[in-house]
Amino acid sequence: MITPRERTDAFCRRFGLSLPILQAPIAVAWARCSLLQRALPSGPPRFVLAATARFRSIFGFPIPPPSAPYLGSSAARVSRRLGAAVPAEAADATPPDFEAQSAALLEVGPSVVSSIMGLYPPAFVAELKARGIAWFACATTVAEALAAETAGADAIVAQGAEAGGHRGTFDATQAEQHAVGLFALLPRLADRPTVPIIATGGIADGRGVAAALLLGASAVQIGTGFLRSPEAQISPAWAEALAGTEPEGTMHTRAFSGRAGRAVAGAYVRAAAGANAPPPAPYPAARPDRTDAHRRSVRRRRGSHASLGRTVGVAGA
Repeated sequence: MITPRERTDAFCRRFGLSLPILQAPIAVAWARCSLLQRALPSGPPRFVLAATARFRSIFGFPIPPPSAPYLGSSAARVSRRLGAAVPAEAADATPPDFEAQSAALLEVGPSVVSSIMGLYPPAFVAELKARGIAWFACATTVAEALAAETAGADAIVAQGAEAGGHRGTFDATQAEQHAVGLFALLPRLADRPTVPIIATGGIADGRGVAAALLLGASAVQIGTGFLRSPEAQISPAWAEALAGTEPEGTMHTRAFSGRAGRAVAGAYVRAAAGANAPPPAPYPAARPDRTDAHRRSVRRRRGSHASLGRTVGVAGA
C-alpha cells in the first residue's frame, strides 16, 4: 500500500511543487486581483488575462453562470434596512461571457485551472487537455467527485463544509443539505476516485495538513488561513474579523451572491437570515460589497456589512 509520503511526493513531482500545499485560487489570489479588477473596469476577458498572468501556475475559473442577469433587489433591500445607500444600477449587471473568459485563459495558458460549482463543458476540457493544462475540480460529495473524474479532471479538490466562501456543490439547492465535514468526506473520496485528492476547508496549520494527508489526500489547499498575510492586502476590518472570530461565529449564507457560502456572521448576514428578510436573489446576484454599506464599514474598520468569507479554524492565524 502506498504511504502518505509516497502519495504526496508523487503529486509534488507531477505538478512541480516543493510542498503539498496549495493556495486556494478564490481566496488570497482573488483578494490580490481586486487591485487588477479596479484597474480594468471593462472586466473579463481583460481581467482574466491580467489575473492569470499574475498567478500563472493556477487560476480559479467558475463554471458558466446562468444566462439570467444579476438580480440584486433582495441584497439591496437588506442593505437599506441597515441604513445603506444602494446604487440604482446594483441590479443591472450581467454575468461575464464564459466563452470570452475561456479564450482569454487559454491564451495565457496556466499550468492548472480549477473549477467550482460544477463541471466544465466537454469542449473546454478538450481544449485544456490539448494545451497540457491540468484541471482541478472542486467536489463536495462522492457523487460529484466521481462525475468530475469521468469528465476528465486531473485532481479532485475535496471541499468540506468548513470552507470559507462559496460552497462548491454542483446543485445549488442542495448546498446546505450536503454540507459534509472535510474529515468525514475525505476518507470516502480517497477510496473511490483514482485521481489525486486535494483536501480543503478549515485547514490552517500543520495539524490540519497532517490529518488530511493521513486520511488520503495527496495535497491540501488553504485559503482563509493565508488571508491575513501582508501579500493578500485585505482590508483591516476583514483581517480583524478573521483574527477574532471563533468557528461558531460563522454561518452558511446566501446573502452575498445567491449561492450558499460560509461567512462571518456579521450584521448583514444576520439580517439576511431574519424571518422577515427577503429571499436571496438567484446566483449570480449583485454583490453587496459594492454598496455604500460595505464601503462605510471598511472605512470605520468594522466588518459588520462586509463580505467576509471565513474558513473555520483560522482564528489567530
